[in-house]
Amino acid sequence: MKKSLRILGITLLSFLIYYVLDERYFYHVREWLYGIIPQLSVAHFIAYVLFGIPLFIGTVLITKPEQSIDSLGLKGSLIQGAGFALLFTLPMFIGYGFLFSFTDEISFDGIFIRTIAAGFFEELYFRAFLFGMIYRFTKFGFLPSIIIGALLFGSVHLYQSQDMGTMIGIFMTTFMGAILFAWMYSEWSFNLWIPVFLHLFMNLSWLLFSVSDNAFGNLWGNVFRYSTVAFAITFTVIYKKRQGKELEITGKTLWMKKVSGM
Repeated sequence: MKKSLRILGITLLSFLIYYVLDERYFYHVREWLYGIIPQLSVAHFIAYVLFGIPLFIGTVLITKPEQSIDSLGLKGSLIQGAGFALLFTLPMFIGYGFLFSFTDEISFDGIFIRTIAAGFFEELYFRAFLFGMIYRFTKFGFLPSIIIGALLFGSVHLYQSQDMGTMIGIFMTTFMGAILFAWMYSEWSFNLWIPVFLHLFMNLSWLLFSVSDNAFGNLWGNVFRYSTVAFAITFTVIYKKRQGKELEITGKTLWMKKVSGM
């Protein structure tokens, strides 16, 4: 348990440093970089990487340097991640295509920042690091490992509305999204590309069609979004059973695990 507490401490401290710096200085640094590199998407990407340095250091402190990429789930199959995630999100793309008009206010920077950068870095920092380091390398189970990250993930999206009802809806939607992405990450053998592309394609379908201006959405937006969620979960469970693989998240791993580590 001593090792688990040490890893928990490193993970939380590293993420706290990242989170405070990101909240206070991210957009200032991005604008400074944008003044040097007149490409907003590039400046946004570099800023994300720079602010992730405390997390990269934390990863090296927790695992061996040569295992860092694998410990963050980046050695998983990118093709598998993209293929299955696209399959899972078909209900959103098809449903939104029929019900909503194609947005005419779209740009490369908008797509890159809200889909590619958001999908990759939010999953890398929140799921692979904050959730993954605790769940994979300590004896803490799924729920203790995800709760802090899910609360923070829900909180960072509250800027999308000032209306209390909508804010609660946004928080609950993104909070549950964090749990879904962490569950998918775990069940697909910690292949980070699964939640990365699932996050990316879900955001992309929301962005390409005029569904809603915030994460809470509306009735039909949520009907197809939760159809995607149900499809992804059902497919994952059936696929693993047919492959003869046990589910990662069970009653035995929900609160505490007997063993930890890769």
